[in-house]
Amino acid sequence: MLAAVQAEKDAAGDIDWLVSVDSTVARAHQHAAGARKRGRSRGTKYVITPSDDPEAD
Repeated sequence: MLAAVQAEKDAAGDIDWLVSVDSTVARAHQHAAGARKRGRSRGTKYVITPSDDPEAD
């Protein structure tokens, strides 16, 4: 129904068409996307020390 009314009014010259185009690009920060950090990790909580006895579990 809307398309029929628009076509009728457009043919009669009763509609002014205004087109607005936005080319904005939104980019997220690298940490927001889950990217891994480069370089040495800061603030590591755990230190893994190898065992002297490979049989010890």
